[in-house]
Amino acid sequence: MKALRFNWFTSPVLGALWMVVLSTTVAIIMSFATGDPFRPHILFSLLWGGVIGFAIGHRMGGRIGELIGGVALVALILLNFGPLTIGELASPFVAILAAVALAAAFVLSGRVILDDLVPGALTRHEFEGAVIRFLTGFGYIFFTAIVLIPFYVMVMTSFKNQSELMQNPLDFSIDIGKGAELFRSYNELFSQFNFGTYLFNSFFISVLTVFITLAFAIPGAYAVARLRFQGRAAFSRSILLIYMVPMIVLALPIYIAFSMTGLRNSFWGIVMIYPVTTIPVALYMLQGYFRGLPAEVEEAGLMDGLSRLAVIWKITLPLSLPALASVSLYVFMIAWNEFLLAFMLLDDPSKFTLTRGIAALNSSEIPRQHLMAGSVIATVPIMALFLGLERFMTKGLTAGSVKG
Repeated sequence: MKALRFNWFTSPVLGALWMVVLSTTVAIIMSFATGDPFRPHILFSLLWGGVIGFAIGHRMGGRIGELIGGVALVALILLNFGPLTIGELASPFVAILAAVALAAAFVLSGRVILDDLVPGALTRHEFEGAVIRFLTGFGYIFFTAIVLIPFYVMVMTSFKNQSELMQNPLDFSIDIGKGAELFRSYNELFSQFNFGTYLFNSFFISVLTVFITLAFAIPGAYAVARLRFQGRAAFSRSILLIYMVPMIVLALPIYIAFSMTGLRNSFWGIVMIYPVTTIPVALYMLQGYFRGLPAEVEEAGLMDGLSRLAVIWKITLPLSLPALASVSLYVFMIAWNEFLLAFMLLDDPSKFTLTRGIAALNSSEIPRQHLMAGSVIATVPIMALFLGLERFMTKGLTAGSVKG
């Protein structure tokens, strides 16, 4: 592979860009954690990131050189000549912690990113590998921040009281010494705003939606995947056509129909309409999985005298447990997070789902921390469910494979 003269500027350029990424990340984390205004210094980030990146990429001093570079970076930050500007109200401990965190993160991660860069000529593979590692690290930090920062703000705000929010609405640190007082908003949601009923309604409706969806989707997907009938190909291709029509377009006809039939503001009306939105996607997911299962196993069951329904129950479904877990979780999440139909069809607070109850908190008369606490209550269960069932979705994906 042809060698390229990239090394002399590859390591300082990547080091400078990576320092900008890390200094911005540390500044955001420390600002949210302490409430003090930490700021990244872009010019110094480029300068010192390029210098230390050049040293790491060219193996100047080895591990001792990296240690010296890290210590020097900490000193520069504390002297206000580094890539991170520390808030004026920050304590010495917090300032040192921020400086050490940035220096350690840059030295350790920089060693990984610039690992393949050696003095002299680089191959294109080595150059592209370094760039890919830089982009991978940036992607992890960027997309993690997009997810975690709003969640962090939501959780921290839910622990505040009204006076704290009025005094400093941008301070997202908390006083752990308050103890049980931190959960005051959560207690008031359950004691004054009937959130226990909302949780039960959402859970019950979501579970019913999963069972109804699977009851229709399993035989439908199996028929599309295994049986031969007229219009099979057209039906298979048109399963997801319903998603081409925005739900906001269907909402008004659904509202009128449910009002005329007396199903509006009805618990069972919601249970009837939710599967309509989930069955198509469940059909699409399951029929693709059923096609991937070996037909020979089912044919062997038929030859042994099993009926078609017995084959589905005893052979196909056990082999499809990973797919069923994925579909069930996906359908549960759709039903749990659905808002538009619940907002339009439910007016009785005793029948509110969790999303409908949270919408009722969006009022100038209700403190903002209650809205944030309600959002946490709606988010945490579905996160725990996903993390708990994740291993079941990847388990047994190769089950039922045919040897030979």
